[in-house]
Amino acid sequence: MTKMMYRDAIRSTIFEAMEQDDSVVVLGEDVVGGMGTDGGPEAIGGIWSTSTGFYDAFGADRVIDTPISESAIVGAAGGLALAGKRPVAELMFADFIGVSLDQIWNQIAKFRYMFGGKSTCPAIIRMAYGAGFNAGAQHSQSVHHILASMPGLKVVMPATPADARGLLREALRGQDPVIFMEHKMLYGMEGEVPDGDYTVPFGHARLARAGDDVTLVATGLMVSRCEQVADKLAEEGIGCDVLDLRTVSPMDEEAILDSVEQTGRLVVVDEAPPRCNLATDVSAIVAQKAFASLKAPIEMVSAPHSPVPFALELEQAYLPSVDRIEQAVRKVTGWQ
Repeated sequence: MTKMMYRDAIRSTIFEAMEQDDSVVVLGEDVVGGMGTDGGPEAIGGIWSTSTGFYDAFGADRVIDTPISESAIVGAAGGLALAGKRPVAELMFADFIGVSLDQIWNQIAKFRYMFGGKSTCPAIIRMAYGAGFNAGAQHSQSVHHILASMPGLKVVMPATPADARGLLREALRGQDPVIFMEHKMLYGMEGEVPDGDYTVPFGHARLARAGDDVTLVATGLMVSRCEQVADKLAEEGIGCDVLDLRTVSPMDEEAILDSVEQTGRLVVVDEAPPRCNLATDVSAIVAQKAFASLKAPIEMVSAPHSPVPFALELEQAYLPSVDRIEQAVRKVTGWQ
């Protein structure tokens, strides 16, 4: 095992892939250097420092700074993938999928289907998402539920450095488009990362904590908050299964249902607003397929149906907190 930050797990995995495979190219806004810095190439190496050192190692043909145009970035990635390359595109903020939605939804997600399986599109679109960074309403949203609703895309949401590395390796070896979502508040997270050439398959949830009384389902930043609640309540004898979904498309329905059938209670924690989000989707699956196992109504802990506030105090109140998750767990375990 090696200790590594989340951002370094991502950076080193892409770097290694570029060393091993000449078809891997990186493109995006400021992935090399960018305007407004004192230096030239490699001045910042990407806004999240996930491509530092790439330009010097691989040159301008494989590390491509783009204009500020998400539609051009995603469109170019789709074209490169069809032409035999393996592009890793970076969108600074997931919020801007709005201007590249045709390229994502109507093009790269449908290429394999519309070409009768005669063509593949192994494009990886990385994007930072989530609140807590005090970045305002247009730079802090969680949009995974929108992307997960689109057939043809795989949507990945690693919660740990180890999974960031293993899931990204899996994406780099696949033949389908992958939306790789990185929570801004996790880039500085440090954790143990297995040595060697390991991958994490899509569609397999991780049991982060084991317990018999209630099932907590979460992704990304919300996983560690659920783990904090589980650790606290374990001291009172309340056992929590904490399931980290890892990928929301495909989703590991079997792991969710197995856990709920054992515990009889479900709390789903989702950073997205409550209408048609991951929490409502998981709740519907359990209500349809494991209703007889439930001992209490399902609890959903989501953000309010509101834009993300800019004020720090309001932004913290917007995010599902450890306290709110704990209250939800106590509500379902105390149900009479």
